[in-house]
Amino acid sequence: MTTHLALLRGINVSGHNMIKMDALKTALENIGFQNVVTYIQSGNVFVDTDEENAPAVGFKIKQEIFKVFGHEVPIVVIGKSDLEKSLKNNPFLKEKEVDTKKLYVAFISIALRSDSINDLKMSQVKPDEAHIDESRIYIKYAVGAGKTRFDQKYIEKKLNVISTIRNWNTVTQLLKMYEER
Repeated sequence: MTTHLALLRGINVSGHNMIKMDALKTALENIGFQNVVTYIQSGNVFVDTDEENAPAVGFKIKQEIFKVFGHEVPIVVIGKSDLEKSLKNNPFLKEKEVDTKKLYVAFISIALRSDSINDLKMSQVKPDEAHIDESRIYIKYAVGAGKTRFDQKYIEKKLNVISTIRNWNTVTQLLKMYEER
Protein backbone atom coordinates (compact mmCIF):
# COMPACT_ATOMS: atom_id res chain seq x y z
CA MET A 1 0.00 0.00 0.00
CA THR A 2 1.11 3.51 -0.83
CA THR A 3 -0.09 6.57 1.07
CA HIS A 4 -0.86 9.61 -1.07
CA LEU A 5 -1.91 13.09 -0.02
CA ALA A 6 -4.41 14.68 -2.38
CA LEU A 7 -4.53 18.48 -2.20
CA LEU A 8 -7.85 19.67 -3.59
CA ARG A 9 -7.94 23.22 -4.87
CA GLY A 10 -10.80 25.60 -4.37
CA ILE A 11 -13.29 23.61 -2.33
CA ASN A 12 -15.30 25.06 0.54
CA VAL A 13 -14.07 28.59 -0.23
CA SER A 14 -16.56 31.45 0.09
CA GLY A 15 -19.50 29.09 -0.38
CA HIS A 16 -18.19 27.60 -3.63
CA ASN A 17 -17.60 23.92 -4.45
CA MET A 18 -18.97 22.85 -1.09
CA ILE A 19 -18.04 19.30 -0.09
CA LYS A 20 -18.48 17.87 3.40
CA MET A 21 -15.36 15.99 4.42
CA ASP A 22 -17.29 12.99 5.79
CA ALA A 23 -19.14 12.67 2.46
CA LEU A 24 -15.82 12.91 0.57
CA LYS A 25 -14.32 10.25 2.81
CA THR A 26 -17.26 7.92 2.13
CA ALA A 27 -17.12 8.55 -1.63
CA LEU A 28 -13.41 7.73 -1.77
CA GLU A 29 -13.82 4.61 0.36
CA ASN A 30 -16.60 3.48 -2.00
CA ILE A 31 -14.14 3.42 -4.93
CA GLY A 32 -11.54 1.40 -3.08
CA PHE A 33 -9.30 3.84 -1.23
CA GLN A 34 -8.40 2.75 2.28
CA ASN A 35 -7.55 4.62 5.49
CA VAL A 36 -9.06 7.82 4.09
CA VAL A 37 -8.35 10.73 6.44
CA THR A 38 -9.14 14.39 5.83
CA TYR A 39 -7.59 17.42 7.46
CA ILE A 40 -9.59 20.64 7.80
CA GLN A 41 -12.29 21.65 5.36
CA SER A 42 -10.01 23.00 2.62
CA GLY A 43 -9.35 19.68 0.91
CA ASN A 44 -6.41 17.75 2.30
CA VAL A 45 -7.06 14.02 1.94
CA PHE A 46 -4.81 11.08 2.79
CA VAL A 47 -5.57 7.82 0.99
CA ASP A 48 -3.94 4.40 0.92
CA THR A 49 -4.02 2.43 -2.31
CA ASP A 50 -2.11 -0.18 -4.31
CA GLU A 51 -1.76 2.45 -7.06
CA GLU A 52 1.72 3.99 -6.85
CA ASN A 53 1.27 6.56 -9.63
CA ALA A 54 0.29 9.88 -8.02
CA PRO A 55 -1.33 11.43 -11.14
CA ALA A 56 -3.46 8.30 -11.58
CA VAL A 57 -4.65 8.60 -7.98
CA GLY A 58 -5.46 12.28 -8.54
CA PHE A 59 -7.39 11.50 -11.71
CA LYS A 60 -9.46 8.82 -9.95
CA ILE A 61 -10.28 11.19 -7.08
CA LYS A 62 -11.12 14.01 -9.50
CA GLN A 63 -13.50 11.76 -11.46
CA GLU A 64 -15.27 10.61 -8.30
CA ILE A 65 -15.70 14.16 -6.99
CA PHE A 66 -17.27 15.19 -10.28
CA LYS A 67 -19.52 12.10 -10.35
CA VAL A 68 -20.71 12.39 -6.74
CA PHE A 69 -20.61 16.14 -6.06
CA GLY A 70 -20.72 17.68 -9.54
CA HIS A 71 -17.61 19.82 -8.98
CA GLU A 72 -14.63 20.10 -11.33
CA VAL A 73 -11.80 20.22 -8.78
CA PRO A 74 -8.11 20.50 -9.69
CA ILE A 75 -5.99 18.14 -7.58
CA VAL A 76 -2.28 17.88 -6.88
CA VAL A 77 -1.19 14.58 -5.30
CA ILE A 78 2.01 14.58 -3.28
CA GLY A 79 3.99 12.19 -1.11
CA LYS A 80 5.63 12.40 2.28
CA SER A 81 8.95 13.36 0.67
CA ASP A 82 7.33 16.49 -0.85
CA LEU A 83 6.37 17.69 2.62
CA GLU A 84 9.76 16.78 4.07
CA LYS A 85 11.48 18.75 1.30
CA SER A 86 9.14 21.67 1.98
CA LEU A 87 10.43 21.88 5.54
CA LYS A 88 14.05 21.18 4.66
CA ASN A 89 14.42 23.38 1.56
CA ASN A 90 12.36 26.48 2.37
CA PRO A 91 14.92 29.31 2.11
CA PHE A 92 12.74 31.74 4.05
CA LEU A 93 13.13 29.66 7.22
CA LYS A 94 16.80 30.64 7.29
CA GLU A 95 15.93 34.30 7.74
CA LYS A 96 16.23 35.72 11.20
CA GLU A 97 12.86 36.36 12.86
CA VAL A 98 10.80 35.16 9.90
CA ASP A 99 7.03 35.38 10.43
CA THR A 100 5.82 31.86 9.58
CA LYS A 101 2.26 33.22 9.29
CA LYS A 102 3.37 34.82 6.01
CA LEU A 103 4.95 31.63 4.62
CA TYR A 104 3.12 29.43 2.16
CA VAL A 105 3.93 26.60 -0.22
CA ALA A 106 2.39 26.29 -3.67
CA PHE A 107 2.35 22.64 -4.73
CA ILE A 108 2.59 22.34 -8.51
CA SER A 109 1.34 19.54 -10.78
CA ILE A 110 4.70 19.13 -12.55
CA ALA A 111 8.38 19.64 -11.83
CA LEU A 112 9.38 23.17 -12.80
CA ARG A 113 12.51 24.26 -14.61
CA SER A 114 15.02 26.13 -12.49
CA ASP A 115 14.49 29.23 -14.65
CA SER A 116 10.68 29.15 -14.18
CA ILE A 117 11.09 31.89 -11.58
CA ASN A 118 11.64 34.27 -14.51
CA ASP A 119 8.24 33.29 -15.93
CA LEU A 120 6.56 34.34 -12.69
CA LYS A 121 7.56 37.98 -13.29
CA MET A 122 7.96 38.63 -9.57
CA SER A 123 8.47 42.36 -10.16
CA GLN A 124 4.69 42.51 -10.81
CA VAL A 125 3.89 41.20 -7.32
CA LYS A 126 6.56 42.91 -5.20
CA PRO A 127 7.12 43.00 -2.27
CA ASP A 128 6.01 39.33 -2.16
CA GLU A 129 8.85 36.87 -2.65
CA ALA A 130 9.12 33.35 -4.09
CA HIS A 131 11.62 30.57 -4.56
CA ILE A 132 11.14 27.52 -6.81
CA ASP A 133 12.20 24.02 -5.74
CA GLU A 134 11.18 21.23 -8.14
CA SER A 135 7.38 21.05 -7.90
CA ARG A 136 7.05 23.53 -5.04
CA ILE A 137 7.11 27.30 -4.84
CA TYR A 138 7.98 28.74 -1.45
CA ILE A 139 6.17 32.01 -0.91
CA LYS A 140 6.71 34.80 1.58
CA TYR A 141 3.91 37.33 1.50
CA ALA A 142 4.80 40.85 2.58
CA VAL A 143 1.36 41.58 4.03
CA GLY A 144 -0.63 38.37 3.79
CA ALA A 145 -2.27 35.92 1.42
CA GLY A 146 -5.52 37.85 1.32
CA LYS A 147 -3.93 41.05 0.03
CA THR A 148 -1.81 39.86 -2.89
CA ARG A 149 -2.01 39.27 -6.61
CA PHE A 150 0.46 36.39 -6.22
CA ASP A 151 -2.08 33.62 -5.75
CA GLN A 152 -2.73 30.25 -7.34
CA LYS A 153 -4.49 31.82 -10.33
CA TYR A 154 -1.48 34.04 -11.00
CA ILE A 155 0.90 31.07 -10.74
CA GLU A 156 -1.24 28.91 -13.02
CA LYS A 157 -1.54 31.62 -15.66
CA LYS A 158 2.18 32.43 -15.72
CA LEU A 159 3.43 28.81 -15.63
CA ASN A 160 0.56 26.91 -17.30
CA VAL A 161 0.28 24.40 -14.44
CA ILE A 162 -2.16 23.28 -11.76
CA SER A 163 -1.28 24.78 -8.40
CA THR A 164 -2.69 24.71 -4.90
CA ILE A 165 -1.34 26.72 -1.98
CA ARG A 166 -1.13 25.76 1.69
CA ASN A 167 -0.07 27.93 4.61
CA TRP A 168 2.97 26.97 6.65
CA ASN A 169 0.95 25.70 9.61
CA THR A 170 -0.98 23.33 7.35
CA VAL A 171 2.20 22.07 5.67
CA THR A 172 3.79 21.21 9.02
CA GLN A 173 0.59 19.61 10.31
CA LEU A 174 0.22 17.47 7.17
CA LEU A 175 3.78 16.18 7.59
CA LYS A 176 3.04 15.33 11.21
CA MET A 177 -0.05 13.41 10.10
CA TYR A 178 1.97 11.56 7.45
CA GLU A 179 4.51 10.53 10.10
CA GLU A 180 1.72 9.25 12.36
CA ARG A 181 0.25 7.00 9.66
